[in-house]
This record gives sequence, C-alpha cells and structure tokens, in this order.
Amino acid sequence: MAAAKPQVHIESVQTGLPTRVVEPDRTRLIAVAAPPLPEAALQRRLRAVLYYRADGAPWEEGIWVKESLGEALCFFPEMAGRLRRRADGSWEVKLNDAGVRFQQATVEATLDEFLVDKDRVRKEAALAPWIDVSAEDPDMCSLLFMQLNRFQDGEYAIGVSCTALLADPLSLTRFLLEWARIHNEMKEKNKTVLRPMMQYMAYFQRPEICCSRIRSFPIDSAASAADGVHAQTVLFRTSAAGAGAADLRALAAACMRRATEDLGVDGASRFTLVVAPGDPARGATTVETSLAADGMKAGHALEAAEWSELGLEELTLRGVKPVHVSCRIVAGGDEGLVVVMPDGDGFLVTATIPK
Repeated sequence: MAAAKPQVHIESVQTGLPTRVVEPDRTRLIAVAAPPLPEAALQRRLRAVLYYRADGAPWEEGIWVKESLGEALCFFPEMAGRLRRRADGSWEVKLNDAGVRFQQATVEATLDEFLVDKDRVRKEAALAPWIDVSAEDPDMCSLLFMQLNRFQDGEYAIGVSCTALLADPLSLTRFLLEWARIHNEMKEKNKTVLRPMMQYMAYFQRPEICCSRIRSFPIDSAASAADGVHAQTVLFRTSAAGAGAADLRALAAACMRRATEDLGVDGASRFTLVVAPGDPARGATTVETSLAADGMKAGHALEAAEWSELGLEELTLRGVKPVHVSCRIVAGGDEGLVVVMPDGDGFLVTATIPK
C-alpha cells in the first residue's frame, strides 16, 4: 500500500482587522493605461515564506499575530482594503477596514524535511495560501493572506501572499517589518487585551477539544498550473535618470531582455508593467498590460540585485531571525511581469519570465 501523502491541516481561519477605524472615503488609485485590466492581472502576487526555529511554544504566536496585525494595519490601512473597479476602467483600493485573512495550520513534515525537499518552491503554496480575486465581486476578496504554519518538530513558518496591485516587494517588506516590530513590542510589554488570551486558554490546556480541523489537503496539491510555479524572477537596480512613462517602459523592456539572457530561457514576447508610487500614501500605482518586449531601448545601466536586499532576513520573531526566507512573484499565463519600485535615488526592478 502506498504511503499517505503528507497533509496540511487548517485549524483556524480568522480576519485581522485594524484596531482603529480609517477615515471615511479614503482610496488609493490603480491607474490602468489601457483598460480593461484582465482578470489574470488581479491574481499576480507576491509570496514570502519565513522559516523559524522555535525557542518555546510557537503556537502561542497565533494569539499575538492577530492582535499585532490589527495594530500594524492602522499604519498600512490599504492592506485591509478591497479592490473595486472605477467607471473609467481603472481600479482603486477602498480603505474600508475589511481586514486580512489570517490562518493557522499544521504541516505533516519537519522543518528540515520541508527545506530540503527538491519540490519545496511549488509546495510553499500550501504555506502561503491564496484565493483568487473575483473580477465580478472584488470587494468580497481579501488582498493579503497570512498563515502561521507549525511543523511536526515544533518549528514554524510565516507565509504571506499579497496581490501585486496592492503592494510591491519593497512596500510589502516594510509592512511585514513594521508588523514584526509591533508584534515583538506587544509581547514584551504585554499590551494584548485579556479577551484573546481567555479565548485560547482551553487550547493550551486541552488542544484536542479546541483544534477541530477546518480542512486538510496534501501538501503537494496546493499549487495549480495557473500559479506559474516555474516562472523565474530576476532583480535589478538602476538610477532614476529619465523617469518618464516612456523611459520606464523602455527600462522594463531592457530588464526583460536582460533577465532572459541571465536565465538562458526564451523570453515572453509581451509583458505587464506595474509602477509602484514613490509615496504609497499619496501616489497611484500604474499598470500597463501587453507591452512588447522588443523595440524599446533604455539607457539605464542595470545592476544585478538579490531578494536579500529587501531586508526580510531581519524580520525577528521570538528574538530570533529566520533560518531561511523564500520570496517569489507568482505570475501565471504566458506574459511576463515587470515591477518598477522607486528606492532611494534609483529603482529596484523585478522581471518575471514565464516558462
């Protein structure tokens, strides 16, 4: 008889809400150059998984995560918002305090077994879940998911998925670092209210009566073909000289060509360009779809960059840094994806090539 496939068990599904109400009628524009925005663009997302060695009872983190998320969302209210379509074909994030999805799960594998798995990148979809944003009812769909995963040996991982229309890699990193800072501060100062602690008291005493599983599924079944799990992303840095719209298109095309050369693969003939605002609180994200990868020349000097430059390796929980950080952009379909992010005196650019 064949051995049963390792499972992931979802044991808690909650909504993290800001602890303070956002001002009414606040929105953040997503300007679409040539509407309509295809539904596939709503699903392109960032995925980050941070793995930790436990120094105590990691499941206790679940109590604090929801509370600290609520505090962090007060400073990043767009993360708790919802997408909606505008009359002109563009989109916007409505800052309506709808919240983020937070789940707790157990994984039928040890941390070390998971990290050395040759198929780990694909299986990480089980640690950082995602539910597609509906083009018909986007206001019902969470834009950010966070999952606390406990391995069989007591170690744990934090998985995060977020649509690229809401946050670029830099802004998502800033949110997660601020959340971790608040999370650690709340635990040190015991700021959490009594109610959540009482809610979980029975779990610590008799987990078998409180941990009825919501659903279970094989680890290797989480990723679908549409996830583009074989897509590869290359990062670049460049100066901010000539930052007009046409120049950024040429820069994006140059990054696509360079990424194709560096990876030694056939490049996508067309790509989507997402340009993050310099100031997320005031600026608009711009999106241009189906741009040609050839025919545009850029004078920018491209310098190779690494995911580690984002700073997620510094995300400390329970006084320890992650033993491994995995970052990727999930971009299904045949088109490439380029994300241009202002960073200091220049740009950080990601170029994702489908395979």
